[in-house]
Amino acid sequence: QASQEELKAAYRRLCMLYHPDKHRDPELKTQAEQLFNLVHQAYEVLSDPQTRAIYDIYGRRGLEMEGWEVVERKRTPAEIREEFERLQREREERRLQQRTNPKGTISVGIDATDLFDRYDEEYEDVPGSGFPQIEINKMHISQSIEAPLTATDTAILSGNLSTQNGNGGGSINLALRRVTSAKGWGELEFGAGDLQGPLFGLKIFRNLTPRCFITTNCALQFSSRGIRPGLTTVLARNLDKNTMGYLQWRWGIQSAMNTSIVRDTKTSHFTVALQLGIPHSFMMVSYQHKFQDEDQTRVKGSVKAGFFGTIVEYGAERKISRHSILGATVSVGVPQGVSLKIKLNRASQTYFFPVHLTDQLLPSAVFYATVGPLVIYFAMHRLVIKPYLRAQKERELEKQRESTASDILQKKQEAEAAVRLMQESVRRIIEAEEARMGLIVVNAWYGKFVNDNSRKNEKVKVIDVTVPLQCLVKDSKLILTEASKAGLPGFYDPCVGEEKSLKVLYQFRGVLHQVMSADNEALRIPKQ
Repeated sequence: QASQEELKAAYRRLCMLYHPDKHRDPELKTQAEQLFNLVHQAYEVLSDPQTRAIYDIYGRRGLEMEGWEVVERKRTPAEIREEFERLQREREERRLQQRTNPKGTISVGIDATDLFDRYDEEYEDVPGSGFPQIEINKMHISQSIEAPLTATDTAILSGNLSTQNGNGGGSINLALRRVTSAKGWGELEFGAGDLQGPLFGLKIFRNLTPRCFITTNCALQFSSRGIRPGLTTVLARNLDKNTMGYLQWRWGIQSAMNTSIVRDTKTSHFTVALQLGIPHSFMMVSYQHKFQDEDQTRVKGSVKAGFFGTIVEYGAERKISRHSILGATVSVGVPQGVSLKIKLNRASQTYFFPVHLTDQLLPSAVFYATVGPLVIYFAMHRLVIKPYLRAQKERELEKQRESTASDILQKKQEAEAAVRLMQESVRRIIEAEEARMGLIVVNAWYGKFVNDNSRKNEKVKVIDVTVPLQCLVKDSKLILTEASKAGLPGFYDPCVGEEKSLKVLYQFRGVLHQVMSADNEALRIPKQ
């Protein structure tokens, strides 16, 4: 937000500080010349309205973007932003030609009813009957990939295989999607499988108003029994900022009408749904609470009641790494019994393990399904996940340090040179501030501070920035904006990739004060 007059004033001040002719020592003169050139380059960028607009929006990467040479120099910042986004879209489109978006699901159903529903009299004479029989009774695998054909056309290839109790089958589908406008898209689908005949489908999405959209999906399934048509229509509307309402009508196989309201906020997710249909009619209410922690912990519960019976579910999920989320849900129902469902999301892949524990409502099954996963998770988190993530973070930090070592060394040398060149100016600033009982920086440190006893084994990594901060004092004020302080004159990053702070001990009107500021936090002293 700096004006041209403020830029010129800062440019003149730094030119006076770093001008080579002001230093007689040959070494200081060389260092001053290098810093003077950097200041001049910065002023060239910021004094030109076009390059300044590019830099303000996108930083150095914007100035390095190919294609600016064809842009008219009279464009406004808004037009420059549009041009940059166009150039970026073209580059992304080139990348999309060689990129797919794989998505997959693997589901393994486990029958563990022998743990709780054993009939000992039936197994008395069977060898090995002392051990419960746990077996896999069903599996499902599905996978899909996307291939962008043009900026508006995409081909989607998907397939799935399923088996249950020794019987199974699979299918393969090809869909062609075209974005017709900013308001909608259409999709043609062709499929075939070994258990069912060919499938032809058409799906259309359309925004009716800014707050309302409709989706229609019609399909023709060919089989030995003839042609089975199907039609599904969903009408959705934004009821308010966080609430959506849905009306769904399905005709054909398992015809039904469904209405639901979904409210999603930063801290919660609530759903209520009602369905009338063949063969199932039900009502469902679910609630999910989102904790605002770094692990994105969520606790959820739901009740579903209908012609099939009643099911109560509760569970939780938590982020265990950058790309992985682990969740567990306990399902208790009549007449379904008790089940434990474990789900792992890893990027775009989902692994699902439903474990059926008992056909009856046994308190022991509910207890072990609830407590067992919690005990295993906390043990794994403390003994395996946490040490692994700590080691991975250390490896990434080490890699980052190695890749930026030469750059940091150069910045350190520039900062040390700047501090030496500032000495005379700082001496004059201190004399002027002492005369008016103004602002004097007694000590200042920048870097990683360790104040927590739980981190006392970590090493403190700070640098002395007393001189650079005093040099920034003007009219008994020091003002730093919301940006990393590693970029200030006389500063450099002493601990790449780690959390940094600025600690200042200063004197104002003869009284000592101390302030601590986060790296990207704005700072204004003296405090009111």
